[in-house]
Amino acid sequence: MPLIIPTLKSLASHFLHLIYPHNCEGCGTDTLNADSFLCAKCLHQLPETGFITADKNPLEKKFYGRIRVEHAGAGFYFAKKGVLQHLINELKYRNNREMGHYLGKLLGYQLLATNRFNETDALVPLPLHPTREAKRGYNQSQMICEGIVSVWKKPIINDAISRIIYTETQTNKNVSNRWDNVEQAFAVTDDSKIKGKHIILIDDVITTGASIEACGTALLKVAGLKLSVLSVGYTI
Repeated sequence: MPLIIPTLKSLASHFLHLIYPHNCEGCGTDTLNADSFLCAKCLHQLPETGFITADKNPLEKKFYGRIRVEHAGAGFYFAKKGVLQHLINELKYRNNREMGHYLGKLLGYQLLATNRFNETDALVPLPLHPTREAKRGYNQSQMICEGIVSVWKKPIINDAISRIIYTETQTNKNVSNRWDNVEQAFAVTDDSKIKGKHIILIDDVITTGASIEACGTALLKVAGLKLSVLSVGYTI
């Protein structure tokens, strides 16, 4: 009997794989862990920035003279038609919430390798306008936060700031137009949740940083607040 049980389990696993195939989102192989979206090879090839462990990295410098950011980091370089863009598209446009958790976990593991963000108090997902969130069904930054805290324990505060103006997508806009698009888009709705705290504002991909700057400007009006920034992707 002990020999039969593993065999039955193996048969059941193979049958489920035929019905619900699980393939790498990078290369298509079916040789990967059940809880992963990338095989070991594709995960190893995902281009890490090294920003999360490095002071004065390019993302931190992006905010010099714009808003005060204590620390900033991004997990991976984002390139058009790259694997990371495919993963982000799965999260944002194909109703793949679990992809957000997966990407968040990857960030969480990078955070475990440094103490730069240890003194922070909570994560705050960059808010979506209620209309856009209702259409998508969720906030992708919230999904990323949930993935992060599953391996790097911090509370999530998602009701302290809101996106009060519905803005067009930032895709294909230049730096000036991106700022004009989001300048007045955010407002603090409950400062008691974040007063005196050091929070990390979480986004999926940072390009010009306009959305982070606009949201951060609103957040930094709260007494005693310190702001750090994290994203999955960073566009050169």
